[in-house]
Amino acid sequence: MKKRLIQISGFLLSTLGWLFVSCTMAMDSWKESQLGGLGGSYVIKVAWYWSNLWKDCFVDSTAVTNCRDYGVLWSVTPYIQGVRGLLMGGLAFGFCGVILAFVGMECTYIGGSQRTNNKVLFAAAVFHFLGGALDTAGYCLYINRIAITAYNPKLDPTALRYSLGTPIFLGLVGSFLIIGGSILYAIAVMKSLFPEKSKFYNSRPYTNQQSRSRTLYAGYYGQSRQSQSRLSRHSMKSGVSKSSQVSTISQIEDRKISERDAFV
Repeated sequence: MKKRLIQISGFLLSTLGWLFVSCTMAMDSWKESQLGGLGGSYVIKVAWYWSNLWKDCFVDSTAVTNCRDYGVLWSVTPYIQGVRGLLMGGLAFGFCGVILAFVGMECTYIGGSQRTNNKVLFAAAVFHFLGGALDTAGYCLYINRIAITAYNPKLDPTALRYSLGTPIFLGLVGSFLIIGGSILYAIAVMKSLFPEKSKFYNSRPYTNQQSRSRTLYAGYYGQSRQSQSRLSRHSMKSGVSKSSQVSTISQIEDRKISERDAFV
């Protein structure tokens, strides 16, 4: 029961994490900036700039949005291509991990034997962990690019300095949830796939020592009993021989005494 609860918890965490990551790829305002908004005139002019993985947009104070979609793949900024590739790779690993998790979990009854299910679920944990690591690397690459631009002292003061948007934080939370779910998957099958070696190695010397003690016990007391029997036999023989010698000596002495009395 405890194992199933751990598996279900890992499945819920990883599924929620992949949902967060998938949503961020379609969300706007990965990075955003604002110009204007200060008083000093009757008409306050404000402009917002934001962009995501697919387009750059501009919104003026009249709520008119103008967007420029990115062109072909090789004309996009290199770091945008890298972030796309990392997130797409993470989603691919996550898709494989979800299928393997469905097959390997105990509550689905799809897999074969218990050991096969554990192996499949461990493979799902590996796929989820790799997917979460790729997603985390993609978001960190995007954050690093924005931070370099925002804190560059040589940047033109009139240039736009972007800040992080909501999808970045949501994606990082989703990546951490995916990694946490993969860890729960691994914990659920770790004991069955990799039993403690100490118990395995300690059990063999224990049995050998026990059997050896038995053999030593039996051999020691068997030999002692045999030696005691031999000693008893030898003592019996020696007792018989001593008694026969005593009887012969007494007979000789009786003869001598009788001959002396006859002579007298």
